Amino acid sequence: MKFATVGDNCIDHYIQTQNKYPGGNPVNVAVYIKRLGGQSSYTGLVGMDDFGSIIMDSLKKKGVDISHLKRVEGATAVTEVTIENGDRVFGEYKEGVLKGFKLTKDDIEFLASHDIVISGIWGMIEGDLDKIKQTNTPIAFDFSDQYNHEIVDKALPHVDYAFFAYDGDDLNYIKNYMITAYSKGPQLVICTLGEKGSIAYDGTDFISSDIVKCKVIDTMGAGDSYIAGFLYSYLREKDIKKAMQRGSENSAVTLAYSGSW
Repeated sequence: MKFATVGDNCIDHYIQTQNKYPGGNPVNVAVYIKRLGGQSSYTGLVGMDDFGSIIMDSLKKKGVDISHLKRVEGATAVTEVTIENGDRVFGEYKEGVLKGFKLTKDDIEFLASHDIVISGIWGMIEGDLDKIKQTNTPIAFDFSDQYNHEIVDKALPHVDYAFFAYDGDDLNYIKNYMITAYSKGPQLVICTLGEKGSIAYDGTDFISSDIVKCKVIDTMGAGDSYIAGFLYSYLREKDIKKAMQRGSENSAVTLAYSGSW
């Protein structure tokens, strides 16, 4: 089974330690799929700077297919990160060359050669989701906690597996939101709830799953790990509850070290 990831990438610059790690939602998912034993590719854009080389070399070492990762003149995206009580807090984001990222016809054909395409709200491909959907390739999309972003309504009709994150206390609110999101097109809507676990909605029932307890070093990449674990399991076994457990198990691995991977 082949997993295509596409969209944003960046260097996560940890201000307190000055450590710099490759990251970005699709990039992370590609690496986590490889960690689980699957095949993955990453399609995106980096600059001709040292950070671009770090991202390309790191993905290559992990065994991710980067045949559609392009380099252009300019700076690779950078996100400033601080750690507060074990939780990562995002600071300034410098978009760099990603500002000009656009999918080509060849990119879309390449993505469609996989079993699923995975992206997210900062991936800049929402305008091309309909073209990918026309190839009958399933799409997973991470909307993060951007419930009211204009991209949500634009993307949902083309998405099969919609992922959200919620850290509030009003479970009725997020359940009602998931019902509305489901009505716009996805087969499944999944929401991670931080320490409260996760819930999924299949149009009829809500399914709940607990976290896997672990020592938390850094939360960077935890949500992306959940997505990778969920999809890797669900596409093979079509068992929602088991996929949610696999997502939590994969997150626990990532939570135990600094940086995404």
